Amino acid sequence: MGRQKAIRFESNITQENVIQEGKPLYEKVKGLWNKEVFKNSNPIVLELGCGKGEYTVGLAKLFPDKNFIGIDIKGDRIAVGSIKATEANLYNVAFLRTKVHELESFFNENEVAEIWITFPDPQVLQSGERRRLTNPRFLEIYDKILAAGGCLHLKTDSESFFKYSVSMLKNFGVKELTKTEDLYNSDLNVRHYNIKTRFEEIFTAKGFNINYLYCYFS
Repeated sequence: MGRQKAIRFESNITQENVIQEGKPLYEKVKGLWNKEVFKNSNPIVLELGCGKGEYTVGLAKLFPDKNFIGIDIKGDRIAVGSIKATEANLYNVAFLRTKVHELESFFNENEVAEIWITFPDPQVLQSGERRRLTNPRFLEIYDKILAAGGCLHLKTDSESFFKYSVSMLKNFGVKELTKTEDLYNSDLNVRHYNIKTRFEEIFTAKGFNINYLYCYFS
């Protein structure tokens, strides 16, 4: 392990806004995010596969009346977002180190208001379909933890993954699915608040179109 990565892992141990295995709240936070972590009753928004938390931190700055949780299994990545949130005095930000398929272990039914999926691994090989974050097995989880009318956002540069996601969401029966294959030249551009992940910066610099959708769960 490199020195920088080791420093980040050490940071996660001491950062109050990081919840991971070995910390007291890790085993009992389910259903208690508002009470034990944020100390308020504001809506909870998740960023899945948050990486360095660009969206988690960016949205938290824009919406102080909402609580944001970045979720990723990579501890060195979430450490970057965790430190940025602390330096910006953002008390409506937390990071959870876990895998997406374990979300039900950390959130009660109807506990979440909104989910963002930003540039996930498209898992382009057919063998990776079950790992796509819009596979029906994940949609079932989102449906359980989202409150009625909860919103899902998806941004990706992958055309094939986007088409797959639209198909899966329609089959699942989501409401008001609205999409664009060219976000920056669309009326929907305002809905992503001009926040870009590191991957998005790379893709747009190379001329890739950005696909975006949002929809609602019943």
